[in-house]
Amino acid sequence: MIYGAGGTIGSALARAFAADGATLFLVGRHQPALDKVAAEIADLGGGVHVAEVDALDAAEVEAHAGSIPRIDVSLNVIGLGELQGVSLIDLAPDEFTRPVTDRVRTQFLTATAAARRMVIRGSGVVLLLTASSAKLAGPMMGGFGVACAAIEGFTRNLAGELGPQGVRVVCLRSNYIPETHPDVEIGGDHYLVEGTLLGRLPTLAQLCGAAVFAASEDAGAMTGAVLNLTCGAILD
Repeated sequence: MIYGAGGTIGSALARAFAADGATLFLVGRHQPALDKVAAEIADLGGGVHVAEVDALDAAEVEAHAGSIPRIDVSLNVIGLGELQGVSLIDLAPDEFTRPVTDRVRTQFLTATAAARRMVIRGSGVVLLLTASSAKLAGPMMGGFGVACAAIEGFTRNLAGELGPQGVRVVCLRSNYIPETHPDVEIGGDHYLVEGTLLGRLPTLAQLCGAAVFAASEDAGAMTGAVLNLTCGAILD
């Protein structure tokens, strides 16, 4: 199950999981975008279903999760368009707290809705997504970095509760992915690139490959972890 599947990252993840043989349940707030992704996957022979759900609405999330016969993997990559580019001291309180409350809320709602079904069966994987700003002291990030740090804390707490019941929880921490903003040119001298050890930024394919791996039995010994996909912008 992929929340935010109509977006650039969500649709790429959907195609990657479909290529790995998964039957997909694509979720989002805009049906036309979901239908487009579903049609691409169906043309390749993959099993796919779509649903228009507001992932900030607890009742909608719970009702939809309850309609799925079996949830093996749940992944939320919804983008909420947070205000960035403004100094923290110039932000209004609501502008700062909105990304914190909304991002943490949607990740909590979708993760726990899936987890309630997974623990009954004694297996499953919950995947969450954050960004390098969870640990970087970058300027002009608004509440986004705080939200990412909170989600990584939630990853550890949820993993601690679900581990004894056979359910794994893994967070994917990416850096800026240029393909998600094709209208923005990021050269090799850009501070985002210069701040990495590899001298480059991650690709969508690399994020997707990490997600498929984290959900697979090959990663069966992993839970409570944050996969560092920042190209060395952050060192663990």
